[in-house]
Amino acid sequence: MERAKMAEESLETAAEHERILREIESTDTACIGPTLRSVYDGEEHGRFMEKLETRIRNHDREIEKMCNFHYQGFVDSITELLKVRGEAQKLKNQVTDTNRKLQHEGKELVIAMEELKQCRLQQRNISATVDKLMLCLPVLEMYSKLRDQMKTKRHYPALKTLEHLEHTYLPQVSHYRFCKVMVDNIPKLREEIKDVSMSDLKDFLESIRKHSDKIGETAMKQVPGAQDLVDFSPVYRCLHIYSVLGARETFENYYRKQRRKQARLVLQPPSNMHETLDGYRKYFNQIVGFFVVEDHILHTTQGLVNRAYIDELWEMALSKTIAALRTHSSYCSDPNLVLDLKNLIVLFADTLQVYGFPVNQLFDMLLEIRDQYSETLLKKWAGVFRNILDSDNYSPIPVTSEEIYKKVVGQFPFQDVELEKQPFPKKFPFSEFVPKVYNQIKEFIYACLKFSEDLHLSSTEVDDMIRKSTNLLLTRTLSNSLQNVIKRKNIGLTELVQIIINTTHLEKSCKYLEEFITNITNVLPETVHTTKLYGTTTFKDARHAAEEEIYTNLNQKIDQFLQLADYDWMTGDLDNKASDYLVDLIAFLRSTFAVFTHLPGKVAQTACMSACKHLATSLMQLLLEAEVRQLTLGALQQFNLDVRECEQFARSGPVPGFQEDTLQLAFIDLRQLLDLFIQWDWSTYLADYGQPNCKYLRVNPVTALTLLEKMKDTSRKNNMFAQFRKNERDKQKLIDTVAKQLRGLISSHHS
Repeated sequence: MERAKMAEESLETAAEHERILREIESTDTACIGPTLRSVYDGEEHGRFMEKLETRIRNHDREIEKMCNFHYQGFVDSITELLKVRGEAQKLKNQVTDTNRKLQHEGKELVIAMEELKQCRLQQRNISATVDKLMLCLPVLEMYSKLRDQMKTKRHYPALKTLEHLEHTYLPQVSHYRFCKVMVDNIPKLREEIKDVSMSDLKDFLESIRKHSDKIGETAMKQVPGAQDLVDFSPVYRCLHIYSVLGARETFENYYRKQRRKQARLVLQPPSNMHETLDGYRKYFNQIVGFFVVEDHILHTTQGLVNRAYIDELWEMALSKTIAALRTHSSYCSDPNLVLDLKNLIVLFADTLQVYGFPVNQLFDMLLEIRDQYSETLLKKWAGVFRNILDSDNYSPIPVTSEEIYKKVVGQFPFQDVELEKQPFPKKFPFSEFVPKVYNQIKEFIYACLKFSEDLHLSSTEVDDMIRKSTNLLLTRTLSNSLQNVIKRKNIGLTELVQIIINTTHLEKSCKYLEEFITNITNVLPETVHTTKLYGTTTFKDARHAAEEEIYTNLNQKIDQFLQLADYDWMTGDLDNKASDYLVDLIAFLRSTFAVFTHLPGKVAQTACMSACKHLATSLMQLLLEAEVRQLTLGALQQFNLDVRECEQFARSGPVPGFQEDTLQLAFIDLRQLLDLFIQWDWSTYLADYGQPNCKYLRVNPVTALTLLEKMKDTSRKNNMFAQFRKNERDKQKLIDTVAKQLRGLISSHHS
């Protein structure tokens, strides 16, 4: 078995070697390596070598046979070949000669060809260079365009150019070194554009800050297109640039922050703003200019500012403006300036309302300024009234012609049929301050009306405002002016009388002032809640004050005359005529009461009665004063003559309207006292004392005792030796007895 197996393997090996030999014979020698490797990979390469040697020998024998068969042909071929060699040498020589000639002749051509070759190379290089430059040229052109745009401050187009350069052109030539420089420079260029555009924005902000008043002035003139005075392109460019660069929010925040700062500056009024209207006008112009710009920005940009931001700024502006106006308007004392300020505020409010800003608070504040305006008017009219009253002559207005008469009647509502019938020349009962004061009251009403214009108030509100202000004018300003005149130290009775007459006519004119207000406001007086004028009260109070001043003035004049009294209380002689001072006093009273012709009857009567009572009281005090310690019966009789002069004046009726002897009753106390002493009617006095119808009812026992004591002391001093005469002794005893009885009456009365 083993031997059979070995025999089988030998056969397989032999067959494989045979196959390899055939493959070697039929295969290209370059590919024989793998075939030989298969032999050496096996273990039978020795046997293969033997077979290979055997195969080589076989082929050698076949080659030898083949050569022997073709030898004669080979010899013939060699012979022919030798012949050909000679011819070949000749041909070679000819070729060499031809070549030499050709080389000599083609040398210039070779040089030309070399030059042509070089030209072709340069041409290819130029063509390649042109192609590359054609790629680079747009990049360079774009970069040059970028620089030009930046130089001419066309920043937004520059940014667009930069975008195209970065994303479209540079990627095509990115392998060039200059492109890398450009790429590296792009962020710097962006920052430069950003910075320059921001610088332009700052210049814009500074410019509109300086020119806000001009913008506002144009807008306040109700001229459309005030915003056209401003070139907003820096804002738009900067906004677009920052938007493209992804920094829009940063730009919005910066813009709003800067404008808030500018708003605070604009809203800060100058310290002397209240001095002139131009100060207020410039202040308003700047505010209007600021908000005109912001309103335009709101409507021409998408979100740079929004309505909430604008409303916030306006609320701040409104509060600060109102506070500033309250402060500065309070310094103003000129009503014309306050009125001009009011008109300016109305224009300011109306202008901003056109741009959509709420201005109700401004009109509310104008109502506050209205009160201040009223106060400044009152102060102004206080001066006007003072000048009128100071310059008045306090004499009835003389009229010499119909023209003058109509002129006065046209200035003041006065009707008097009797006066109209009188021939010229004639006089109005009042002095010139009546028509002047009346017309100034109307001027004041007109001034109040002017302020109410354009305040969007109803007729009722205007009417109420005018009436309240006019009431203040009458009850405070005019009343104080009249009171000041009445209380002046140098005021005379004639002036006081004329003031009473004047105020009487002004009081009657109040109904015409009511009609005047009704006509200009178209609000009827009977309308509910309509304020009534208090003019009648004002003039009545002034008249009463003048009346009191007349009474006081008369009494003072009487006192001045009484200071001239120079009685000789120790005289025993009688002049049989009244004292000179008293005669002069009576003459003064007569002339004074003659002036009272135009006074209301009650006033004249009261003044006359007051004067007589004061005269009687003063005479009584003169008689009883402590300094007069002694007096004689002769002095008492002289004093009686003066009292009779006073009684005669009272009976003469210096002022009409008194009944019978009413005026004489002012002197009744003096008359009964003097009659008691001169008639020495003590028995009647003592007997009837306390009876309601007694003759000496007005004689007080204390007064009688005081006067009696003065006479008793005189009797004792002047009659030292008269005691030896019986009648003098009896008189002295009588005086002592009467004095004792009077003391008894006094003590019984007190008990």
